[in-house]
Amino acid sequence: QVRLAESGGALVQSGDSLKLSCVANGFPVESHTMIWYRQPPGRQREWVANIYSNKQTTYAEAVRGRFTVSRDDPRNMIFLQMNNLRSEDTAVYTCNVELGTRVYEGRGTQVTVLP
Repeated sequence: QVRLAESGGALVQSGDSLKLSCVANGFPVESHTMIWYRQPPGRQREWVANIYSNKQTTYAEAVRGRFTVSRDDPRNMIFLQMNNLRSEDTAVYTCNVELGTRVYEGRGTQVTVLP
């Protein structure tokens, strides 16, 4: 059974750092493109970052240079290190994977950044 579970969200101050985790079950993260999205309050979901099976990464312009996505293959987890957080980073963050024709997403973790 495929399952994704995010954790690590918190209420922080602008300029703080936070590291989100996503544990995957039912498939190997090392074999798939893993994606972080976020949904700010009252706005549409935004793409944040990808980590590919070869560990290459890509980032949205809004987070490039501040966020880093990584992967721990033995623990079947991915992470999102977020530095220099801003109030506009406030959102529910989810990890996602596409397996075949189906997209799986976790329930998300809330990040709130106070100005």
